[in-house]
Formats: sequence, C-alpha cells, structure tokens
Amino acid sequence: MDEGRLPEAVDPARLRCLVQERTADLQRVKAEYDNYRKRVHRDRMAVREIAAANILRTLLPVVDAVERACAHEPLTPALADIADTLRTQLGALGLESFGQEGEPFDPDRHEALIHHVAPDADELACTRILRPGYRAGPHLLRPATVEVTGPPPS
Repeated sequence: MDEGRLPEAVDPARLRCLVQERTADLQRVKAEYDNYRKRVHRDRMAVREIAAANILRTLLPVVDAVERACAHEPLTPALADIADTLRTQLGALGLESFGQEGEPFDPDRHEALIHHVAPDADELACTRILRPGYRAGPHLLRPATVEVTGPPPS
C-alpha cells in the first residue's frame, strides 16, 4: 500500500469516524493554543505593569525634588517646562497622585504622622497633605503622608 493512500475497500462509516476523531483532536489543539496565547498576553501585560511601577517608584524622589523646587523657587519658564514635561511623561506611564485635604483617612492609602483630636469630629479625616501619595494602576507606589484630625479615642 502506498503511503498516504487509502485501500480501495474502506468502510465509509469508518472514514467518518476517523474524520470526526481528527476534527476533535484539531479542535482541542486549537483551544489549547488559544488559551496559551491568552495566558502569554496576560503574563506580558502583568510584567509590563510591574516593570513600569518599579521604574515609577524609583523616580518618585525626582518628582518630589521638582515639586519642592517649584514650590520654593521662583518659577522660571525652564523650571515650569521641566515640571510639566515630567508630569506629562510620568502620567503617560500611569502615575497618578492622590491625597486631598478633607478626604477620609484610609490606612491602606495614607500614612498619618500627626493626629489632632477634635471632639466634634465623627471620623478621621486628612486635614493636611505633607507628601502626596502615588499609584500606578492597581499598584500603590507610596502612601500619602498626612496630618489627620478625628474624634478622641474611646
């Protein structure tokens, strides 16, 4: 018998059965490959997110230095341009600043350095932002350092 050729007297039912088996095998292999591609894509995106978060975390002291310079030095056009470019480029990588005066204190996002007692307060609230917090997507890069005011301890 020649390779690749079927013998003359082959049962059509047997052929249908072979075709169905091969089709099922092909569908399984295709499904496995599709799942593999999705998993690789998901893993690559996770690695990209983690790498970007690590880079952004190392640049936070630079952001702080530029912000301090803007706050304490006369704002020259060059300094304003540097600050704007830095904010824009880091924002494009997903860096977000957080921490607003008056927002409720959240120990997962805030680090309290000073606590003032106010008898009329219902909950802890951030009354002054000492250093802003940053996140990149779901990653907390640095908690906001805050001063809080709240009710007296019970």
